[in-house]
Amino acid sequence: MMSFEMNDRKKIGLGLTSFGVLFSILGIIFFFDKGLIAMGNILFVSGMTLTIGLKSSVQFFMRPSNFKGTISFGAGFFLVIIGWPIIGMLVETYGVFVLFSGFWPTLAVFVKKVPVIGWVFQQPYVRSLFESRRGKRMPV
Repeated sequence: MMSFEMNDRKKIGLGLTSFGVLFSILGIIFFFDKGLIAMGNILFVSGMTLTIGLKSSVQFFMRPSNFKGTISFGAGFFLVIIGWPIIGMLVETYGVFVLFSGFWPTLAVFVKKVPVIGWVFQQPYVRSLFESRRGKRMPV
């Protein structure tokens, strides 16, 4: 059985990814400040690249099933840079949902095991809502 090795490069990558998400949230809170959002995007992508590696990142973004999400994320980033942060963030959000759509079932399993939030997701109405929208499961 392999264990997840956490070396310094992965620790730095997780830190950069976290700061990227934080800067993006702050950019949205501060009325779509394009500087904060752009910095968040740069930190997020560089952190993800450090965390999973350059080769894996290129393979992930260039996979034919992920082209739509990659192009949407890149176009949204470009729109943020040229000064249209609201439209850019909407396009980026769509891109992120398309890119990471294969990971939602895995995330749902994890969230169900979190103490307080998991209880909410175990309720019959919420469970039936998510099970009706469940698509095919992707291997992680």
